Amino acid sequence: MRQFVLIGHDVPTDGNFSLDDLAGGAGRLDALCRSITASFVTSHGIREAVRVHLIVQDEFTITFDGSDLRRLNPDERSTAALVRTALEHRDDAIGALPAEPSPGIELYRRGFEATLEAIADDGPIVQLHEDGEAVVDVGKDALADPIFVLSDHRDFSDDETTVLEAFADRRLRLGPELLHADQAITVVHHYLDTDGYERF
Repeated sequence: MRQFVLIGHDVPTDGNFSLDDLAGGAGRLDALCRSITASFVTSHGIREAVRVHLIVQDEFTITFDGSDLRRLNPDERSTAALVRTALEHRDDAIGALPAEPSPGIELYRRGFEATLEAIADDGPIVQLHEDGEAVVDVGKDALADPIFVLSDHRDFSDDETTVLEAFADRRLRLGPELLHADQAITVVHHYLDTDGYERF
């Protein structure tokens, strides 16, 4: 299982945004949707052993599970529609029980720290960061069932950095150039798909 935690700082929590303005009124949901699709979509299918946790303003977490996910297409608009639908069901999330707006999607009433706490036992938590250790120096065995944490167009806040310092097992960089989150996810998949660039 590979998991990705994406932080959406500015996505409206009420789902009240236009699918025609994802880069503006939806809090750069366009970039987050590219990261979600990069996590799952292959040329003619979906990666089933993947989960994505989208943190919305540290208040809600939308979890996408590739083993049950339906209607995820490789375009920002349809992915944003799934996010909006999930947020429209936020009142159905009560306590620890999630709302289940569609197959493979759950919405939890919890933020960044609570989400990391809930999945911390699943595998190593890895922050992708320009100042981290090179991924090729770590070895693929250290990345069994990894959980990668990425931010949106904004840097991690001070509070988020403090949480990461408490939970992250590693801080890794993927190369000499800074990448957008969706690009970083693609590189991570390629690295793990090839057993650390050893199998093609």
